[in-house]
Amino acid sequence: MTAMNWSAIAPEILLLAMACLIALVDLFVTHPKRLPTYLLSLASLVAVGALHVCALMGEPASTVAMQGMVSTDPMGHLLSLSAVIAVGVALVYGQSYVASRDLLKGEYFSLSLLALLGISIMVISNNFLSVYLGLELMSLSLYALVALRRDNAQATEAGMKYFVLGALASGFLLYGLSLMYGATGGSLDIPSVFTAISEGEIDRQVLSLGLVFIVAGLGFKLGVAPFHMWVPDIYQGAPTAITLMVAAAPKLAAFAITVRLLVEGMSFAGSDWQQMMAVMAVASLVLGNLAAIAQTNFKRMLAYSGIAQIGFMLLGFVPAVVVGDAAAAANAYGSALYYVLVYVLTTLGTFGLVMFLSRADHEAEQISDLAGLNKRSPLLAAAMLVFMFSLAGIPPTVGFVAKLAVLQALITTGSPLLIQLAIFAVVMSLVGAYYYLRVIKVMYFDEPTDSTPLPTGGAARAVLSVNALAVLLLGILPAGLLALSTDVVRQSLGG
Repeated sequence: MTAMNWSAIAPEILLLAMACLIALVDLFVTHPKRLPTYLLSLASLVAVGALHVCALMGEPASTVAMQGMVSTDPMGHLLSLSAVIAVGVALVYGQSYVASRDLLKGEYFSLSLLALLGISIMVISNNFLSVYLGLELMSLSLYALVALRRDNAQATEAGMKYFVLGALASGFLLYGLSLMYGATGGSLDIPSVFTAISEGEIDRQVLSLGLVFIVAGLGFKLGVAPFHMWVPDIYQGAPTAITLMVAAAPKLAAFAITVRLLVEGMSFAGSDWQQMMAVMAVASLVLGNLAAIAQTNFKRMLAYSGIAQIGFMLLGFVPAVVVGDAAAAANAYGSALYYVLVYVLTTLGTFGLVMFLSRADHEAEQISDLAGLNKRSPLLAAAMLVFMFSLAGIPPTVGFVAKLAVLQALITTGSPLLIQLAIFAVVMSLVGAYYYLRVIKVMYFDEPTDSTPLPTGGAARAVLSVNALAVLLLGILPAGLLALSTDVVRQSLGG
């Protein structure tokens, strides 16, 4: 039982218990807005977040638990805490939205918590089996959430597409893991795989083939080109509250398993997967930015924007192998972690504002729905301005610092190829700025097409204001989060 170390997975145990309890409690709730269930869900997230904060402050090294199946470390706690915050904020933003569409039921809350549990398991996984267990728990919960609006043909279609393509991605990843199992001597433990590769006790051909399938599966989960085909349809077809669930926290899980599998487990095979990462990053930057320009649906534009943003984040995985220096590698992976945290923070606010503008009889998902927003609500327009500036990488928002951190990781290598890659990323960012600035132009210079009064108060508006201030203040004072991201990566990688 000592090897089990139950205390190391206390947040996950609490999350599982509360997800089951909330599903039972909701059976007896009669409040039309499901207030007891909603408050209990938020209280659960606060408690789980507090456990991660305590662990993050007092646990400088990794702790192996569950007989080696999981390994808790600073990076895991930071990503899990960020996912908890993302799901909590998404629930606050989505309460009024889902209530007005008859979706505010117990399964909305319990499935959200179970998806978060899957994310947490993926983040702390130290074994191929636990990686796949967490992946399937998260994925199945999200499939159900996307199709939760059963009376809507568009949502049902999105749920079916997400299920089919998600199952294909899971199959790719599982097949790649099985090949890795065979190539490295029959071990499922990630540290054992690392040892086998470092000592050369591998079948190189099988390893390379397995890596191709693993990277393809990760590409699907990250939503990057050429594995992006599901992203625009699911973003547009799902209810906006569920779109936010798909767009934010799962990106943290995808980042985590990318680090666990490729960096911690297969860094000695970096020359094999690094080139694939570079190709996916370049393809995502080109396709995401160019396709977003042609969109008139705001959610679909944000989908292609997300493809380009995650492609930019993948650039942080490219320089580490070229440099061959542990400190520089930690800096590169730290910049990628910082970028994904910033992207999730900005995405929460963007979709939160879309939900805030929507009504029971109207989905504010066209760019034209933002016309004249400054005249209707200067504060909401200012919040969207901050979010668009951050996604475009314009100072003084935090998105500028995130892009700069990734570019510095590329440029400081001194490699001519990576410097050219950095220049290409800057050019693509300039292209992407067009469609972000178009949204700002519509808000500030077009005449309003909707005269319906906007809500003046509520928890969602307060959280939205805090969200926008965080994006702005973290851009003005970026050092703390950037240093934390680099430090937790360095500690997690043992250096």
